[in-house]
Amino acid sequence: MYLPRTLETFAKSAAGQFPVLLITGARQVGKTTFLRHLSEPERAYVSLDDPLVLDLARRDPVLFLQRFRPPLLIDEIQYAPALLPYIKMEADASTQPGLFWLTGSQQFHLMKGVSESLAGRVAILQLLGFSRRELTGRSSESRPFVPTPNEIAEREHTGGTLGLKELYSLIWRGSLPAIALNPEVDRDLFYASYIQTYLQRDVRDLARVGDEMAFLRFLRIAAARTGQLLNLSEFARDADIAVNTAKTWLSILQASGVVYLLEPYHTNLTKRLVKTPKLYLLDTGLCAYLTEWSSPETLEAGAMSGAILETWVISELLKGYLHNGKHAPFYYYRDKDKREIDLLILRNGVIHPLEIKKTASPRIADIRVFGALEKLGLPVGPGGVICLAQQSLPLTELAVSIAVSAL
Repeated sequence: MYLPRTLETFAKSAAGQFPVLLITGARQVGKTTFLRHLSEPERAYVSLDDPLVLDLARRDPVLFLQRFRPPLLIDEIQYAPALLPYIKMEADASTQPGLFWLTGSQQFHLMKGVSESLAGRVAILQLLGFSRRELTGRSSESRPFVPTPNEIAEREHTGGTLGLKELYSLIWRGSLPAIALNPEVDRDLFYASYIQTYLQRDVRDLARVGDEMAFLRFLRIAAARTGQLLNLSEFARDADIAVNTAKTWLSILQASGVVYLLEPYHTNLTKRLVKTPKLYLLDTGLCAYLTEWSSPETLEAGAMSGAILETWVISELLKGYLHNGKHAPFYYYRDKDKREIDLLILRNGVIHPLEIKKTASPRIADIRVFGALEKLGLPVGPGGVICLAQQSLPLTELAVSIAVSAL
């Protein structure tokens, strides 16, 4: 079953302008299904998962492109980066857009090759798992979120209801298509296989990690610290690896679309701001599996319930931007006095502050830190508290409660 994705509109536009279209994202987010659905009947498809095809692509790229002519969809391009210079020559020899459509897990080797070989010739789009709007058949309504009164009102009108039990079931299962679209799929079996495939293919083959068990331990530590400030020294100590190794492995998680680093807002106007990013696992189902929560109920009642709700909200907001082909202008605020704001959205020179709380009754005290933003020298626009309330209610003149169903 194919469920429409928000990224379709922007991908079609990009394919009509560039000779090469590259869809990146973590394993199993639906990159291949997405592009095959958009493909015209005359576009050939070839997967580099096929050992014989991969051998030809690596051994003789010229012969590969003679055998497989554009318009062409090449799946898993990261396994044969040697093709990229020849794709560039094909693109330069033709004035047509949409010659090559590529998919790839976002890896060091792939992105380095794309930057060097296809600069100015490729549109690079990132696909994440399903957003809640996509899962409910409202993919066209998923837009970049800015907490203005009109935007919140419209989203609440179209977002339906989302109770506590349904929300944590959604968080616990995750957003990867194979499991999000089929409630009959065994969740534990799926993620066990997913991690094994990720470790054996993406990590071992492309990143050359020698100790898979140490890397799995590192992955579990990252999941347990979702929504927290990144401390590489603690990561390294708990995983029993060197700090430089922890830094490299974190880059692997980031490059392969498993984690997202939320950077702090920083300005030279004040030196009291923290410069350390916050870490989030992009798929909450994978996060819950790695941290061994056996059911949505235990997850909701457990110590991670607030952090994983924050992770889900950040992921949903990211999808609204990335799936519309937009950069996500996201930051967080934290100063040396440990005053923190979960998310700042910077749009058109205006800061929109947001707190994320697991409560149905947010209070004015939840947004007391918003006043600290005045020292940043930028105008502060409407903001609020994303929470479990059923409707938006004012907290102050510029801040309101925002139901999670409105995302």
